[in-house]
Amino acid sequence: MTAKRILVPFGTRPEVIKLAPVVAALREHGHTVLAVDTGQHTDAAMAGDVQRDLGLRPDIRRSLPESAQDGGSRLGALLEGADEVLRSNPVDLVLALGDTHTVPAYALASRAAGVPFAHLEAGLRSFNPRSLEEVNRRVAAATAQLHFAPTGRAAGFLAGEGVDADRIFIVGNPVIDALRRRGITPVPPADRTGVLVTAHRASNVDDPERLARLIGVVARLADIGPVRFPVHPRTGARLREHGLAERLAAVPGVTCEDPLAYDDLLRELATSRVVVTDSGGLQEEASYLGVPVVVLRRSTPRWEGVETGTAVLTGISTDEEADRAVAAAHRLSAPLMLAHIAALPCPYGDGNTGPRVAELLADPIMDALLALDEPDYTAGPLPWAVA
Repeated sequence: MTAKRILVPFGTRPEVIKLAPVVAALREHGHTVLAVDTGQHTDAAMAGDVQRDLGLRPDIRRSLPESAQDGGSRLGALLEGADEVLRSNPVDLVLALGDTHTVPAYALASRAAGVPFAHLEAGLRSFNPRSLEEVNRRVAAATAQLHFAPTGRAAGFLAGEGVDADRIFIVGNPVIDALRRRGITPVPPADRTGVLVTAHRASNVDDPERLARLIGVVARLADIGPVRFPVHPRTGARLREHGLAERLAAVPGVTCEDPLAYDDLLRELATSRVVVTDSGGLQEEASYLGVPVVVLRRSTPRWEGVETGTAVLTGISTDEEADRAVAAAHRLSAPLMLAHIAALPCPYGDGNTGPRVAELLADPIMDALLALDEPDYTAGPLPWAVA
């Protein structure tokens, strides 16, 4: 075994949730982990509280300046922070997960520092040219020496983009590790009730017309049963900004509240007949719990649910898409369909992603794959001529 010193950055609630079991497994296998809170999220309910609840305490805690809260300024500040952390803390490897701005910042900083980079949750593709997350995922793929793909579908996308097969490892998604560690188990369909709604993506909540359409969808979902809507800070701010908060609060059968603690959110998800969301992670968690998903987007990087019929893409940019979302929620929550979905296996992993990654990184054969040596083509053959 070759134990390594590994830097693991995270800046958002989903990253904390998914990386907590991975960091624990790395340490259990003898690796030294330097956990870095990059400061990408400052809201306690979205990041700090879940760090405490899941036991992922950062060794280094960064914060972004007040002038770097949006767009390119935030990415620039994250990159500057990554550069400072790597210059001050020699490590053998940077391991980042997912597709937030933390990922390209630490991918590019690691390459500049001559440190190998590995990407967890690699190979997800939405094929949406307007998605910043898609850009972040592709930057990670271009800089990574190791690609830890959650599924065969994701691995296939990487191979199709020219990533060497010996650098791709199918390990599952660590969110399933998190669910198993928390002791959250599926609930029989007959014991479920109501609808869980979440929405936070800029494309859905920043536009007042689309936000008003979302409220209309939420109101119609109450026909299925009680609707619980934990309101993301971004969504809450937009509701107040556009004068829609009181309208939503007045919808009968709908409970709006602050973001839920992770365990509370999982329990609510497990006991719901259907979840209507624009979240990526909830699609995976719902699959493990056998809960159908209506995705308020036109594309998703998690195609496995769409392929098996447990998730339906609807969007919410037009009245027709809103109608489609409501109709899909009714269809998926019908007793026979709900029982069918509850019986399907989860395609996103078996809960052993963390140990799998830890064991792979300890394998001596990884040292050659992590090397950043300059290749020598002076005597040929040219790279594209190599079989």
